[in-house]
Amino acid sequence: MREHADFEHIETERLRLRMPQLDDAEAILDMVGDPAVMRPIGSEPGGLPVATEHLERWLARWDANGMGPFMLVRKEDGRLLGRVGPLVWNARTWENSSRAAAGEDAEVELGWALAQEHWGRGYAPEAASAVRAWVYESRGVERLISLIDPANVPSARVAEKLAAVPTETVELASGHRAVVWVHPR
Repeated sequence: MREHADFEHIETERLRLRMPQLDDAEAILDMVGDPAVMRPIGSEPGGLPVATEHLERWLARWDANGMGPFMLVRKEDGRLLGRVGPLVWNARTWENSSRAAAGEDAEVELGWALAQEHWGRGYAPEAASAVRAWVYESRGVERLISLIDPANVPSARVAEKLAAVPTETVELASGHRAVVWVHPR
């Protein structure tokens, strides 16, 4: 696991949030192989190669931005449930970027994805709330958004539980439309 000097993990009542590791690939197959999970977040489902590709991308985001997706590990049994964490976009083009490359056009998104069997149990808002506090307190982020496909009702419910407010609808570079939800500090 790559280490960042000021980060070990975040704890919530039921979860331990930690950096991704390449050996998490098998544990996230339920999530990355499910079209109902992946398509609303702009990804195609797949097997072990896709899981590994996602993990490599998440680790690269940590390296580029000093923050990135956290793996949600249930304390009760050590089960990996999904991921929650920040992703940087260039708001001029709505492409994934880094804070350095996007400069003043950088927008930090708080995103989440859990294996479908864990939906509806409050894990996403619990984890996202903790990560949001961490991003605001320790990463110098002034504004945090979530980009949610208008048809993704479960994610919109999570955003509502987090007291985020829907604002404009934007077109991402991928051609997908997303509602910009702004999170409170």
